[in-house]
Amino acid sequence: MRIGELARASGTPIETIRFYEREGLLPAPARTEGNYRIYDAAHAERLSFIRQCRNLDMTLDEVRALLRFRDAPQSDCGEVNLLLDEHVEHVAQRIRELKTLEKELRALRARCTSPHAIADCGILQGLDEAAGSPGKPARTRHVRGAH
Repeated sequence: MRIGELARASGTPIETIRFYEREGLLPAPARTEGNYRIYDAAHAERLSFIRQCRNLDMTLDEVRALLRFRDAPQSDCGEVNLLLDEHVEHVAQRIRELKTLEKELRALRARCTSPHAIADCGILQGLDEAAGSPGKPARTRHVRGAH
């Protein structure tokens, strides 16, 4: 199958497939005389495995390591267990950080409970204070994710 067919079948953008090839996660496919990539079932299976790992928020290095283990089925899986344990701890740490972030955002939101003049906006004042500029007038510039 060509790259477009693999992309549609797997729900993976073409550029992502090419990226995985450049990163060595997907082996280079055969090419036609017209230089089109031709993928087989093994490519589709490997891409599915990579996507599942990425859906579990694994880094490319973690995926690379898991692929090496997968390609050596006679090996012991102790290192796979260790890799997953480390990933679980990383996820747990991120959850703790996100909970702290949520508390900070809720506290910031509580500083402005009703609409009023921007100059008196507790949220913008709180952001200025956190940025180390207390007493500075609140700015109205657009910030990513602002509403």
